[in-house]
Amino acid sequence: MTDTPLPSSGTAPAAPPSAAGSGKPPGGTGATSGTDAQHRTGAQHRTGAQHRTGAQHRTTGEHRTTGERRTTGERRTTGTGARARSWRDSPLRRATPWFFLAAPLALLITFTYVPVVSMITYSFTDWDGVSPDRAFTGVDNYVQIFTRPELFRVFFVSGYYLAASVLQIGVALYFATVLSFNLRFRNFFKGVLFFPYLINGVAIGFVFLYFFQDGGTLDSLLAWFGVTTEHAWLGDPASANTSLAGVSVWRFTGLNFVLFLGAIQSVPGELYEAAQLDGAGKWQQFRHLIAPSIKPVLSLSVILAISGSLSVFEIPYIMTGGATGTSTFVIQTVKLAFQFNKTGLASAAAVVLLAIILLITWVQRRLVPDDKVDLV
Repeated sequence: MTDTPLPSSGTAPAAPPSAAGSGKPPGGTGATSGTDAQHRTGAQHRTGAQHRTGAQHRTTGEHRTTGERRTTGERRTTGTGARARSWRDSPLRRATPWFFLAAPLALLITFTYVPVVSMITYSFTDWDGVSPDRAFTGVDNYVQIFTRPELFRVFFVSGYYLAASVLQIGVALYFATVLSFNLRFRNFFKGVLFFPYLINGVAIGFVFLYFFQDGGTLDSLLAWFGVTTEHAWLGDPASANTSLAGVSVWRFTGLNFVLFLGAIQSVPGELYEAAQLDGAGKWQQFRHLIAPSIKPVLSLSVILAISGSLSVFEIPYIMTGGATGTSTFVIQTVKLAFQFNKTGLASAAAVVLLAIILLITWVQRRLVPDDKVDLV
């Protein structure tokens, strides 16, 4: 057994390899680490403080900028709103619509409402249209209109024109329906139908005066077909009123035709295509598409037909002057006022005519209300 020699007491023990290999004193490692930690902590504190200071500066600047922008925007908005409110509340803006309505209202009041009020006033007097003196007669003029047969008989003449109006609406509706489909020369026929409405009523009266006279155009046309007649078309009340009503049909069919055609063409084309795909024929398209779409226009045409049949004037006045039982209500009113100088009685007749038309219009509106049509 070999004994291990012990080191001498004068020899210092060897340093640990880690300490010897580091090249640093053994006690120097802890001190250096502490110093570095202090440096790093101070740097971090300074960096954090700088970051916070910069962030605060940026935040403060952002707040200032945002506040300035908000303040500027509020000022601008406040200024714009103040100007807008001041314009909306200004008396000039409120009065602007009345400036545009002043001229139409003045014309309407001057030439419509003032004459109507004057006419109603004259109807209660015996004024002759010339004398400045007017005696109040109460309702005597109205009593004469409904009790004197020669004055009330003219209402029956309007029956011819009312029947002609029914025929006129039927013819216009038929041609409007046919020409609304794709046909050849349909634009030409539209012009042919509408052209008579563009001619002056006086010119139409003179043209048909020669058409219906003895040996005139109508007799010549009938002679071409071997029909000879010596009948005076304007010589008796029945044939004269029938002839005059026929002229009215020829003249005013174009107006109803245009109204119906516009209403029919306002129906969307997709509905016609869908109806054709479903196998609907022309009659079914008319019944379920065209008829509902033209209901408001048809109601308007009926009102115009009734009022027109009661106030016919031009054609019978030019062609016959009211002779042979063709005098209408308007012709009689004109004769009462300007031929017999009975302006008070003529005014009462005009008031009665106006009341009848308004009453018929009101009744029709109650029976057939003008509802909104929605086919989609």
